[in-house]
Amino acid sequence: MDRRLLEAAQTGNVQHLHQLLKECPHILHSVALASPENPLHVASIAGHVEFAKEILRSKPEFARELNQDGLSPMHMASANGHVEIVKELLKVDGNLCRLEGREKKTPLHYAAVKGRVDVIAEMLLACPECVEDVTVHGETALHLAVKHSQFEAVKALVEWVGETKKNIMNFKDEQGNTIIHIAAWKKQRQVIELLLCNGATTSLAMEVNAINHSGLTALDLLMIFPSEAGDREIQEILRAAGAVSARDSHKLLPPAASFLNQTAAASSSSLIQPKNLVEYFKFKKGRDSPSNARNSLLVISVLVATATYQVGLSPPGGVWQDGDLRGQAVMGYNSGITFLFFMLFNSVGFSVSLFIINILTTNFPMHFELQIILIAMFVTYSIAVVTIAPNRLKPYIIIFTSVLPSMVRLVANGVRQLIWKLRNSYRLSFEC
Repeated sequence: MDRRLLEAAQTGNVQHLHQLLKECPHILHSVALASPENPLHVASIAGHVEFAKEILRSKPEFARELNQDGLSPMHMASANGHVEIVKELLKVDGNLCRLEGREKKTPLHYAAVKGRVDVIAEMLLACPECVEDVTVHGETALHLAVKHSQFEAVKALVEWVGETKKNIMNFKDEQGNTIIHIAAWKKQRQVIELLLCNGATTSLAMEVNAINHSGLTALDLLMIFPSEAGDREIQEILRAAGAVSARDSHKLLPPAASFLNQTAAASSSSLIQPKNLVEYFKFKKGRDSPSNARNSLLVISVLVATATYQVGLSPPGGVWQDGDLRGQAVMGYNSGITFLFFMLFNSVGFSVSLFIINILTTNFPMHFELQIILIAMFVTYSIAVVTIAPNRLKPYIIIFTSVLPSMVRLVANGVRQLIWKLRNSYRLSFEC
């Protein structure tokens, strides 16, 4: 984009724009060839209404262009809450609020994420159908507003849906979650009260016992995660609206439907053959709780740290009990190379386990004190393994125990990149 035109757009200088158009009438036509971003993008993000009006008069097609980030001027104005610019853009084309950008997100989606209630109202008035648009992940504007804790935006959308009778309250995203699922997962009491305690308009339209692709209802999601203040009140609201767990939901079905569910469950369980067990028990996003995964990793890391610490102090073969070699490892004298490799890999396991514990406990209470404990453990481990090593091997053991802690992250990243490159090269060679 021409530098003078860019400056005019950034400052909103309409007179400068007119001067540039007089000097070079085709300056706006050349923008599309020179830059992925046009002056309307710049004016929309800065909120320069009059400048945007002038650009729209001269080049209305700029309103539909996406920049390098997959955003149109309408996306930018919506996200930043520039409602006057949104109005001007809607005058050009009322369907601009349905223009899909990156990941199929529309301007209404961005307005919902940022909680721009005035912008949402203008878009719904201009194009009521835009409320049904979904992202590449199957999320509506309601999903996004709930997910990003924008209560006022949720309220505006719910009230509008109630007035227009649009049937979107039970739309599911790609993981099968309705807005009730998300509100329960995020512990948003206000949203749940709005949806279930707002009279017949909303509460009767909500499927409070909808089951997502992980086989969970909203009540299940509330109960899965660790208890917090306010959970009991949310649970009471859900149960008052008829919410049950997925395990109990079959009891609410007619006998025929219950029989079909049991038959389907039996059929699906019979399909889990031994060869499928690995896939079945793998961690899956959306199905498995991140907190459970973290707890499992912590337990594994603590067990590995304990085992490697003990083995480092008591290597196979033990230590000499008498004589000049008392207290030194028998393996170190019988087979020095084997002892070095043993200590190398044992120290790697110990270092990585401490590193994982440190990462997983970040932001925990008293994390600094925990770091001191981990450092003290590593120092005592290092001193112990150096002490029991034969004199000729002590320099190598010192290198292992002093260099490894600082190289854990570097080595891990290097190995990860190497594996990625090998996979890519294998895939390319296979395609050829």
